[in-house]
Amino acid sequence: RFDVVDCQEFPYFPCFTAKLHSSVRKSALVITWYEIWGDYWFEYLGKKGLFGWIVERLTVKLPKLVIPISEKIKEDLKALNVPEGIMRVVPNGVDFYRLQRIKRSNEEFDVIYVGRLISHKNVDVLLRAMAIVREEIPDVKCGIIGDGPKMNELKVLSKELGLDDNVKFFGFIESDEDVYSLMKSSKIFVLPSTREGFPNTILEANSCGLPAIIVRHEKNASVGVVKDEHNGFILNLSPEEIAERVMYLLQNENELKGLSKNAVEFARGYDWGVVVKKIEKVYKEALA
Repeated sequence: RFDVVDCQEFPYFPCFTAKLHSSVRKSALVITWYEIWGDYWFEYLGKKGLFGWIVERLTVKLPKLVIPISEKIKEDLKALNVPEGIMRVVPNGVDFYRLQRIKRSNEEFDVIYVGRLISHKNVDVLLRAMAIVREEIPDVKCGIIGDGPKMNELKVLSKELGLDDNVKFFGFIESDEDVYSLMKSSKIFVLPSTREGFPNTILEANSCGLPAIIVRHEKNASVGVVKDEHNGFILNLSPEEIAERVMYLLQNENELKGLSKNAVEFARGYDWGVVVKKIEKVYKEALA
């Protein structure tokens, strides 16, 4: 028997099992919510998306308390008629102090991306931005860490754009420490994704001293993790805008240093030691 059951919302069906368990065992059910698909179900599955759309709306009716991982997710849940009174925002966390102990890689990059190579991540936009930057900064370096179905297509695009000497594809890196080491030897983190819940890569990059460049989009909850012009920038999904901001930062060292300092302090507030206390508070409330 458990006093509290905290179930992650996706892939939904375990939430119904958890509800059954909590009803039988008299446990308090809490659901942590990472992402709302809403009408995206129809874009993703066509008419079949109706099933996912219905299941998502049924799931929100199950828990005693809901933990949205960001204010953006909370607002999306309100649109599904989830009462504000049962929602408690608790963000994801980062092992901040562990990251401070990791040494920087000997391989240096101006820009780094970490994530899956899939359509909505828009890594092609990053590559086109790098092609623009290269016109003014010929030796600019960009590291792309991650794998996915778009890998070959992106490699072809990189070659077509003449970026063979500027962009390195690492593929999937198994060791987190190796990823963080490469982040620490970079200057700017770029995540041009249009659909995110609460990407920990932003907090990890900030912990490593990298300001983050993200894009403005209705499905992108990353905007809740970046304070514009403080620990990064929120831009339109535009190669030109991304390129302009990257060039500005690379050519203004003092500005970059200031943003780097802000990024580290911002990430410190999301250390797991801070976040876990917030989660414990929600669990105690669920038991009341």
